[in-house]
Amino acid sequence: MTSRLRVLRRQNRLSLEALAAQAGVTKSYLSKVERGVSVPSISTALRLAHALRVDVGRLFSDEVEPELVTVVRAGERTPFTAGAAPGAAHYEGIATGLSGKRMVPFMMYPTADPADAPFKSHAGEEFFFVHAGRVELEFPERRIPLGPGDSVYFNSELPHRSRRLGEDPAAVLIVIHDAPAQPTDHVPELP
Repeated sequence: MTSRLRVLRRQNRLSLEALAAQAGVTKSYLSKVERGVSVPSISTALRLAHALRVDVGRLFSDEVEPELVTVVRAGERTPFTAGAAPGAAHYEGIATGLSGKRMVPFMMYPTADPADAPFKSHAGEEFFFVHAGRVELEFPERRIPLGPGDSVYFNSELPHRSRRLGEDPAAVLIVIHDAPAQPTDHVPELP
């Protein structure tokens, strides 16, 4: 229960103080439960489960919950741009079935020329990792050429766009960390 309780508390974005107050226990007692020093009574466990909006059985289960660990195989990604014209940029969502996540991961396969593509910006931060091929990440006053294994981490409120360099296909892993108060169960405006 110890690590499960901590994970569920953090997944619900609750501090020790907030969960303790909702469950009617002290912060120090809750800390002891999370560390395995104390075992809660059934009534306390029920109050914790209620505060975390989960079934009390999840607090005691030894099984790894699908919403705590999600595996997405390469062929199981969710296409965001089904039916796109050949050669057009397309995207594949990763872990799209996982709710409550703070990061939005997806694969991007950029086109060669974004000449008339507008710059995009959105709340949060972005991690851009080139898996294959060569790409250029462009900001209004800076262009950054990137190859396999190169990465860029930036504030995604900066206007940005990208394009493939050369004829070889390119694949880019992008992870967006949405603004803290925003839910990430939606598909953000893609770069």
